[in-house]
Formats: sequence, structure tokens, C-alpha cells
Amino acid sequence: MKPRYFYGYNIVGASFVIQAVSIGAMFTYGVFFKEFQADFGWSRATVSMASSLAFLVMGVVGILAGRLSDRIGPRAIMVASGISLGLGFMLMARLQAAWQLYLLYGVLAGIGLSTHDVITLSTVVRWFAKRRGMMTGIVKVGTGSGQVVVPPFAVAIIAFFGWRNAYLILGTLTLVTLVAAAQLMRRDPNSIGLLPDDGNHKPGESVNGSEGGGMSLSAAVRRPQFWIICVAQFLAFFCIFTIIVHMVPHATDLGLSVATAVSVQSTFGGVSMLGRFIMGVTIDRIGGKRSLIICFCIFLCGFIWLQMAREAWMLFLFAVIYGFAHGGFFTVVSPTLAELFGTGSHGLLFGIVLFCGTIGGAIGPLLAGRTFDVTGSYQMVFLVLSGLAGIGIVLITLLRPAEGTGR
Repeated sequence: MKPRYFYGYNIVGASFVIQAVSIGAMFTYGVFFKEFQADFGWSRATVSMASSLAFLVMGVVGILAGRLSDRIGPRAIMVASGISLGLGFMLMARLQAAWQLYLLYGVLAGIGLSTHDVITLSTVVRWFAKRRGMMTGIVKVGTGSGQVVVPPFAVAIIAFFGWRNAYLILGTLTLVTLVAAAQLMRRDPNSIGLLPDDGNHKPGESVNGSEGGGMSLSAAVRRPQFWIICVAQFLAFFCIFTIIVHMVPHATDLGLSVATAVSVQSTFGGVSMLGRFIMGVTIDRIGGKRSLIICFCIFLCGFIWLQMAREAWMLFLFAVIYGFAHGGFFTVVSPTLAELFGTGSHGLLFGIVLFCGTIGGAIGPLLAGRTFDVTGSYQMVFLVLSGLAGIGIVLITLLRPAEGTGR
């Protein structure tokens, strides 16, 4: 008898597309960075402020989105956020003033970007238990795909049509694709009469914290493990989004062409796909704590190297080192939360963790832009990133299994 097709693979496929389109769109901000400076004469701190605002909005709205996903499921929420992101980009074609940049990108696009992780990954951990890390890794490969494909596409359409028309094209494609992918999303297998992993484990069996409801928010926040994950996410996002926003400007400051600088950034995405998949498989084998330590250690090595990098090949080598850990970190946090606290309130808990991360993601690029405006260099910024990666290593060594979880 031919095995039936498991609907969970549709969830993985749709989530892959959502991640690729959303994060690909986010990564184009560095491409447009100097276009804004050239047309409007804005400082780097001014332009960075919009991305910082977007990260804060992502975090706040992500908590609400996670809670709603726990209650009503992901489909309607993804439709709304896809429309918000697409419209935000389309309206950027009419940009004239800094306050419009903050409203359209910082708020409207920020709302649209708030769901790409909390909705997709919380849904995936409910559909899979034994292969949770692997499936999360596959979904996050979508993020890397977007990083590789979308920024060079943005460079090309800017060259042919100008940056305003480029935003109109990107916004239209983003809206249509996200709304279409959202139609495949379902909250959990029980909603359509299935079991996690297509019933490949006994109903009620606990597999990496997948069953039995899991901890409520009130129980989780009383555990130090939850706050360790929150602080680790803050540190990681501080580093990650500083690099996302400022790598292209930094590379062009060193004399690289815009196309080469974007290629360095796109290398993050290419290598991160390998990191996402490998670390997804790894967390199924060695657990969240060790996986997070590996990611922070590679972060540290990459940031130390970046302080010395002056030539194109050195920046590409940084992109390889950093890109692996970048992808790995985005993969391991969601399964680690499920491992420690179960999946019953995973959307809400993950939303809070992501909010803590987006505070770091908001502060990092802004401080980096301000530091550059004052010093004319990113060297102090890269030194701080190295220190934060070291703190992350120490912090994760303190992580212990949550009491009462059976793990």
C-alpha cells in the first residue's frame, strides 16, 4: 500500500516560501541604504533608525501574533502580515521625508515582518516531533535562499528601473507570494485529524517536549532558563542585525563596488543555508544547549576576523564563518524552547523571546550608525560584537533543563 502524503510537508513548504520572501525583503534594506543617502542627504544614523524601529515593531507585534497563532491558527495572521509588508514596500516608492521612512518601513513593513519566524516555526514544531530540528532547519534554509536571491535581484531592478520602481516591484511580488503561501498554513495536525510526524510515535508520547501541552507563560517566566534564552536572543540579534544593516556600507567604504558588497552579504545567506540544515540535524542529536554554544563560538571567531578584514577575500571569508553561525542560530532557538517548555504556549513564548531579540536588533544598527557618524569607522562596533558573542557563550553554559519537564 502506497504511504499517504503527510500534510506537514505542505506546512514546511509554505513556511520555506514565507521565510525566503520575508527575510529576502528585509535584507534589501542595506541595498537601498546609500540610495537614501544620495537622494536625501540623510546620515547613517537617520537611515539606521528606520530599521531599528522596524525591529522593535516586529518584536512587539510578534508577541501578539504568537498568542493569536496559539489560539486561532496561522493562516489569517499570515495573510494580514503579508498585506502589511507588501503595502509598506509599495508605498516606499513615494518616499519623500524621513518620517515617511519611519512610518512605511519602520511601522508598516515592521508589522509585516513580525510573523515570519513566530508563525512559521511555532507551527512547524507542532507538526513534527522526532524530526523537529531537521524540519525547522529546512524551513530556515528558505531564509538563506531569500538572502541569496532577493538582494541581487533588488540591485538589478534598481539599476534598470531606479530605486522607487524597485520598491514597487518588490512590494507587489511580496504581497502576492505571502498571501498565497498563507493559504496552506494550519495550526497543528489535530486540526485536520492527524498526529505529529504522521503518527510515527504513540499519541501522548513525549518527544523532545512536543506533547502533553507544555508549560504556560506564567510557569515558564518563573524559570531562569526562559530568561537565559531571552538574553541570548538579545545578544545574537544585536550582532546579527548590525551586520545585516551595515555590511554593505562597510564593504563599500573599504573600496568594494556595490555589487561586490552585496555579494558578500548574499554569501551570508548561501552559507547560512548549510548552517541552518546542519544545525537543525545537530539539535535533534545533541540538544539545544550545545547547539547554541557552537553558534556563539563561531560568531566570536567571525567577529574577531572582521576586525582585521580589509580586502574583498577577507570579507568573503568572514561571510563564510559568520554565515554558518547566523543560519544555525536562527534554526536552534525555536526547537530549544520546545525542548525546554513544550509546545502548548510555544507561539507566545517564542514571540516574547523574539521581542527580546528585536530590542537588540533595534539597538545594534542604531548604535553602529551613530558610532560610525562619530568615529568614521566600524572598528569599535566590531569589537563590541566580539564581546557580546563571548558573553553569549558564558550565558548558555548556565542553561539547564527546566524543572518539571521530564527532560
